[in-house]
Amino acid sequence: MERDKTVQDLINRMKRIEGQARGVQRMLEEGRHCEELIVQLSAMRAAIGKVALAVLGNYLEECLLTGVGEEREKAIERAKELFLKFS
Repeated sequence: MERDKTVQDLINRMKRIEGQARGVQRMLEEGRHCEELIVQLSAMRAAIGKVALAVLGNYLEECLLTGVGEEREKAIERAKELFLKFS
């Protein structure tokens, strides 16, 4: 049940980001000032970052809770690679 709640939370976050993207498109069409666009784009980037870190955190948690031995070590190494790729 907890996993379903986490997935739904991430989906809801992505829907908000999608709404922000449509808002930025509208702002571009309206010729809004670049400062307004940068503020919205920065907010989107931060929101995407939080989603990515939540996904990575959940992956790492699953690996630590369910992984054993070498499998666990490989999963942790993969999580570190993903983290570095994202940052």
